[in-house]
Amino acid sequence: MLTIDDLRKTAETCVAEEPARLESDGWWQPPLLAAAPVDSRFDQLPHIAAADHLRPTDLLPTARSVIVFYIPFKPQLVQENKPGQRPCRNWGLAYVQTNELIGRVSLAIRDLLAAAGFRSGLTPATHNFDPVRLMARWSHKHLAYLVNLGRFGVHHLLITPAGCTGRLGSLVTEAELGEHPLMDTAEACLLKAGMQCGQCIEACPVDALSADDFDRNRCWQRLNENYQVLDCFADLPASTDVCGKCTALMPCSFKNPVDQL
Repeated sequence: MLTIDDLRKTAETCVAEEPARLESDGWWQPPLLAAAPVDSRFDQLPHIAAADHLRPTDLLPTARSVIVFYIPFKPQLVQENKPGQRPCRNWGLAYVQTNELIGRVSLAIRDLLAAAGFRSGLTPATHNFDPVRLMARWSHKHLAYLVNLGRFGVHHLLITPAGCTGRLGSLVTEAELGEHPLMDTAEACLLKAGMQCGQCIEACPVDALSADDFDRNRCWQRLNENYQVLDCFADLPASTDVCGKCTALMPCSFKNPVDQL
């Protein structure tokens, strides 16, 4: 019988093998994976994400479980991206390569499930959003929140037990996997938990963040501008819209800091 541990091992193997495939040292730490049954919690998606956000059964009518995984970046990459007002070359390269890796992890999990007789529904790692509203119709972050893989920070990114400097992927499946949460705290952001922090607000180079708001358009304009002005991104895809300053060497970069108190 297929278990959550089987899925986690598949994801871990896929991530571990990626550096050799790329003939590089790789950017990644071992992934996390959570799952939850398709139930009424996902009816919240049009209210907490985009109004036209898909439900799991829109992706696969026979869906019984939602699977979300998180691939953390190595601390060295995050440290390299800390200085200055613009992202470093490797931050952009890691973004591109991680998009491809997320696709491979999703396919590996899909194939494992298919071998056991279960169909799955997948979506792209990114760029599945409305370019006007800047809202995704399938938000990996909000799905991760609902399956208890993480909690939202003031920077509007998801803070997992392994922090927020990584990338998310998700899929749905007919397999009944049960409930497998990874978060034990109501919040993972120090500021949202009523403590002092706000370092991500100070780090944003375009003042897109505040304690209770996020200027989505200002952030998006900066991401696009970075690609246009950085010569070191010239050979990367035009979709390399990255920054990462609000996550670089923060208390929540590599852990859930609320869980440490």
